[in-house]
Amino acid sequence: MSGATLEVQVINSLSAIDAEEWDACAAPAYADGTRPVDPFTTHRFLLALEESGSVGAGTGWTPRYLLATQDGALIAVAPLYVKSHSQGEYIFDYNWAHAYENAGGRYYPKLQMAVPFTPATGRRLLAKPAFEVQGQSALVQAAVQLAAENQISSLHITFCTEEEAKAGTQMGLLHRRSHQFHWENHNYADFDGFLATLSSRKRKNIRKERATAQGFGGTIHMLTGDQIQPEHWDAFWEFYQDTGARKWGTPYLTRAFFDIAQQTLCEDILLVLAEREGQWVAGALNFIGRDTLYGRYWGCVEDHPCLHFELCYYTAIDYAIAHGLQRVEAGAQGEHKLSRGYLPVQTHSLHWVADAGFRKGIEQYLTAEQAAVEEDIEILTSYGPFRKSKDPIE
Repeated sequence: MSGATLEVQVINSLSAIDAEEWDACAAPAYADGTRPVDPFTTHRFLLALEESGSVGAGTGWTPRYLLATQDGALIAVAPLYVKSHSQGEYIFDYNWAHAYENAGGRYYPKLQMAVPFTPATGRRLLAKPAFEVQGQSALVQAAVQLAAENQISSLHITFCTEEEAKAGTQMGLLHRRSHQFHWENHNYADFDGFLATLSSRKRKNIRKERATAQGFGGTIHMLTGDQIQPEHWDAFWEFYQDTGARKWGTPYLTRAFFDIAQQTLCEDILLVLAEREGQWVAGALNFIGRDTLYGRYWGCVEDHPCLHFELCYYTAIDYAIAHGLQRVEAGAQGEHKLSRGYLPVQTHSLHWVADAGFRKGIEQYLTAEQAAVEEDIEILTSYGPFRKSKDPIE
């Protein structure tokens, strides 16, 4: 729009903006009662991270949300954080940090435009419909300016969409590619319909794993909405603490996050719990999007063969088929997902680096890394479990 005035404001808490205003940019369909594409950039999810103390003072994630206005009207927002480390991001830049600091620079703090602790692809430059071009441009320029004015080494926009990656590249940002394992629903009528597309050996192995897991001596429950009760969160917190202690040293989410989730996020959640002899022994936490189920956390207090595969992967597929979801995103890493029907899919991030020399080195690195990622995806896909044309169907 000719002559339009664009401004960007920085706020330190989502409590400073009305939920409907934020969600009009982050999840515009939500105003019509439609489930958002994903819940992770909604006001309620990000505010739950804040109010629970999962981000903020002492966490290394300091909120600096961006609000872009055009002629005084909000047109775009972004979840931005000042980071004092690289934990909880899942697009790893530890080598960049080491190289930068070995060369005499100060890599931290840096800026991270992301959903904390959430390796799920989604929009990060949250512009209202019809304002994408000016909204995205305003947010990127403001984030880069914020970094430059505060002598911050870099800006990282992680797990953005492919469309945002293309737009960011045109704005001069560096494009990085990685991969995850996703399951795709090809209009399967049921789990057996999915199994029919696999090779005989993989099909038999999954049936064996499911039978082994379901023979653990208890019952598996799928809970969502008001089916989830405080006792379920008490149990899952115990599972989550165990996993967090083993993987990250300290769990990323606080206990208060799950209390808030009970109040504001339960409709976005599928909690899969295994019960044996009246005790909860294992569980998996998923978030529900418009057409995707996002697997996030798993934990247990008893070890049972194949129960992890059942709760995290196979039950997720069951739920997706039953509810007409198009895919299951099973989180970061894990080539063991391949044999269970989850194929490699490319993910995207964008990066700005203040130092010109270091930026050039990273650009060269990303070019080589891209070729390796594409080769990995091709090789992994060829080893996928799906039936070749000559493989008989049982």
